[in-house]
Amino acid sequence: GKTSAPTWRRSRGRQLDALVKKDKVVVFLKGTPEQPQCGFSNAVVQILRLHGVRDYAAYNVLDDPELRQGIKDYSNWPTIPQVYLNGEFVGGCDILLQMHQNGDLVEELKKLGIHSALLDEKKDQDSK
Repeated sequence: GKTSAPTWRRSRGRQLDALVKKDKVVVFLKGTPEQPQCGFSNAVVQILRLHGVRDYAAYNVLDDPELRQGIKDYSNWPTIPQVYLNGEFVGGCDILLQMHQNGDLVEELKKLGIHSALLDEKKDQDSK
């Protein structure tokens, strides 16, 4: 028989749940970290790079229209990129940028056991 949409959506939700919890840092981008296809996705990649976060999972929603829609439903957030830390939805580019600027991102990464590269640069400046 036909499966009703809610069941499909529930199993989809479970899949996405597993996806965002599989890695400490998960981003959904338009494009890839090597070749972002939009400025906002690029900004997310650059911010992670500044902090020296190399080891993160990136999913290209342009490859998968279902994923693109599914992750918006999952997070209840209408746009891509989307950033997840430790399985928790953080937000898009603007929120990540804000966290980067006010120092929250360093703290959040620290909670995940990820040492931000910016801490080392700051140490260098302090010791001069």
